Amino acid sequence: MTELNASQRASTLWIMLLTIASTVTTLVFACATPFPALAALTALHMRRMDGVALAVAAWVVSQAVGFGLLGYPRDPGTMLLGVAIGVAAIVGALAAHEAAARLKAPFVARLAAAYLAAFAAFKLVILAVTLVQGDPCTAFTAEVLSRQLVRNAAILAGLLALYRGLVAIGVPAARPRVATA
Repeated sequence: MTELNASQRASTLWIMLLTIASTVTTLVFACATPFPALAALTALHMRRMDGVALAVAAWVVSQAVGFGLLGYPRDPGTMLLGVAIGVAAIVGALAAHEAAARLKAPFVARLAAAYLAAFAAFKLVILAVTLVQGDPCTAFTAEVLSRQLVRNAAILAGLLALYRGLVAIGVPAARPRVATA
């Protein structure tokens, strides 16, 4: 097996493992898939396209859980919001990778920057769609946003601990992100 194949397999494994972990949080928090947390983690440990692949995989599973298990309504507004969440997850992943790549700082600072960029990008996409839909944007109060910011940060800490713990016991690390010049 070539090193590239091993690296690709490791990234695929991590996409699957983190999709499963995000599914657990989706079930625990009733559709609060931690897209910004996933984006920040991948921004420091995976390639950009692997981060996008994880965002898409986590989104597909979250939609399956929402519509299949949690009984989301199948009306046009809910369907549009579901698509918007997918777009927001991808935009958040790209924003996290960009922030991490641009900042020349210690790991913790880059992780925080990636997380904040992902959170802001994700929320801005959702806000734009809710405004187009004419929703009152009650999910964008300071109280709700701060609760989501803290909850996702806690999930990020847990996912980082999971990642490092599994790597420490021998699970191969994800394919590293490509350094930018």
